[in-house]
Amino acid sequence: MPMDGRTSALVLAGKRDGATDPLAQGAGVTHKCLVPVAGQPMLVHVIDALAASERIGQIRVAIEDPAVLQSLPLLRGLIATGRLMPVAARPNLVDSVLAAAQGAAFPLLITTADNVLLTPETVGEMIEGCKAQGADAAVAFTRRDFVLAAHPQGQRKFYRFACDSYSNCNTYWLKNAAALTAAETFRSGGQFVKHPARIIGAFGLLNLIRFRFGIGTLADTFARFSRRFRMTIAPVILSDGAAAIDVDNERSHGVASQLLEQRSPLAQAAE
Repeated sequence: MPMDGRTSALVLAGKRDGATDPLAQGAGVTHKCLVPVAGQPMLVHVIDALAASERIGQIRVAIEDPAVLQSLPLLRGLIATGRLMPVAARPNLVDSVLAAAQGAAFPLLITTADNVLLTPETVGEMIEGCKAQGADAAVAFTRRDFVLAAHPQGQRKFYRFACDSYSNCNTYWLKNAAALTAAETFRSGGQFVKHPARIIGAFGLLNLIRFRFGIGTLADTFARFSRRFRMTIAPVILSDGAAAIDVDNERSHGVASQLLEQRSPLAQAAE
């Protein structure tokens, strides 16, 4: 636990498989995290939300070239004070997490640079939810109805369970360094639905089938995961459905731009 009681944050901003993202190519930038959304690079939106949270201490950004961060004037002050620390991303997602976590104070909140609709309030809700459940590791979800209320085109993929349908919010939490063992599950990359064969060995075939086909409740599923990993892995349900809308393509870029513009002080003053 950090001496000041705050949570460290890690933002994953590297290139996937070293390739240039189509959105980055379209915007004429080297990294997806630099693609402008509502007038600011994606990464700046995420860093702003983390830095504005009183619950977050040091912010680490995993990226191949730290000079990318120095090229953003809005981040230079945070880098100069040590609040923002660049770390070298690795070709593998899990290796990036493990490398970035070295020397970091725990707990550790992990999110992605395309999670542009993250807010300080959502950060606080995630941290409180993790502590309330006594979690060793946690995954953020939000309900389908919440996502559709935020924007009807915000998300098209949901995990269906007996209790409800949910969307992942690309936000994770680790209580301590021991919880990093759970991250090993994702060493080969991919998500549950996209690449189930890659994680059968880690989750167990029965657990994976139950997750894939929504057998039982979300809580039941994570209780099974917890037994498998011998640690408490909890789902945290966030109240802001926009937390599930990350920027992956032109459609979600447009949705995120619209929602961010609606949040701007000028737009709120006009209401």
